[in-house]
Amino acid sequence: MIKVNLTQRIWLAFISLIVLVGLSMIIIYPISIKGTLTEETYRIIELEQTRLAYPLLDLINPPRNELDFIERREAERSVGHFFIYATLGQTPEGSALPPVEVLQEMAQNAYRQEMDRGRYEIQYRGATVFYVITKAQISGSSAFHISYMWDTYRDQMVNRLWERLMYLLLLTSGLSLLPAIWLKHYLRQPLIVLGNHLDQIANRDWKEPLKWQGDEDFQRLSDQFEKMRQNLHSYDRAQKTFIQHASHELKTPIMVIKSYAQSVKDGILPKGNIEQTMDVIVEEANRMERRVIDMIYYTKLDSLKEESPKHDEVIFGSIAFQIEERFRVQREDVKIVILGAEVRMQADHEQLEVLLENLVENALRYAESTIWVQATTYEDKVEVTVENNGEHIPEYDLPQLFNPFYKGNKGKFGLGLAIVKRIAELHQACPKVENTEKGVKFTIIFPIIPTQTTKGKKREKKQ
Repeated sequence: MIKVNLTQRIWLAFISLIVLVGLSMIIIYPISIKGTLTEETYRIIELEQTRLAYPLLDLINPPRNELDFIERREAERSVGHFFIYATLGQTPEGSALPPVEVLQEMAQNAYRQEMDRGRYEIQYRGATVFYVITKAQISGSSAFHISYMWDTYRDQMVNRLWERLMYLLLLTSGLSLLPAIWLKHYLRQPLIVLGNHLDQIANRDWKEPLKWQGDEDFQRLSDQFEKMRQNLHSYDRAQKTFIQHASHELKTPIMVIKSYAQSVKDGILPKGNIEQTMDVIVEEANRMERRVIDMIYYTKLDSLKEESPKHDEVIFGSIAFQIEERFRVQREDVKIVILGAEVRMQADHEQLEVLLENLVENALRYAESTIWVQATTYEDKVEVTVENNGEHIPEYDLPQLFNPFYKGNKGKFGLGLAIVKRIAELHQACPKVENTEKGVKFTIIFPIIPTQTTKGKKREKKQ
């Protein structure tokens, strides 16, 4: 397949259009003009025939204008007349008769003619003769008035019109190339600009913004490219930040494990005995493992953006009590209160468990004495809240808490709340955090998704 660029496509489109119009005119126009002028030829013959039969007609119907006058003059010079009697073989004296074979065919058509007037044509020596036969009365005898005209007049008019049409077609074709040239330059400039910016984006150069002023369509396209550039730039920065924070999170436990291991190898026990020293190594290894697991899970959730989570009916208490039992031993001075345990909701069981686990783990870090884990059902939503009676979060930190690796006041780098936000988004839920009279409350609002059973019950109620 031959590849053509945009400029070549524009030229081909215009040239194809010109050729198509030209071919249509070459094929259709002559046929149409010939048909029209043939009809005009018969009209002139009939008009001159009537004028010959009724000489005083011009006094009753004079020429309407100069063109009509000239038309009559030309017609009179080109139309011939003769008469034949109804009796076969007789013609009036002084009639200028055509050749025998032409006369015979005209006579046969005249004798067979039932109407008062008829139109005919005959081929003679490569040309066409148009003639009109009209029944007439000459000195009380029936006769036929035959008026004829050669196709010379018609062909001359066709050739003349066709010649002028060809000049007009050539002129129009030449002028039509001007819009093609303009369109080529009009399209080429913004496409070059867009292409240059795409090359920059391909080379990961996000600095130069794209803004096109001019045509509305190109401006909208440039706005879309600019939005894409900004999104890629934001994604690139987030990716770099993610790698930096992940490296920082993993670097510290690796350094601790490495230094403690080297100390043990050198016969030095940093914690006084081997057991406490190994406990530090295990703790840092567990910390590093948690960070790796969080990163793997976070990227897994990122890959599930285009997929809908599996929604099963989940009893809130079945998850909440398991989490309460799991974290109870970490801080015995903090009480975890479960409210709304009987609430049923549609969610992915595993993801909902991870969401509550991260919220409770975060609350456990700041709570003074109590954590409230609650689910409440409303008409069109289920509200899940995790509240602790710890210290308030500064207002400037609140909007940033769900960002990956954001370190708030007295907080730690991590992905826990970022995972909470991602799971909420996968469930079309809305996460938020606020300071309350008790302390700090995290709220996740899940929309109620009707199941097939619920839809069936609604139908039954309507019926």
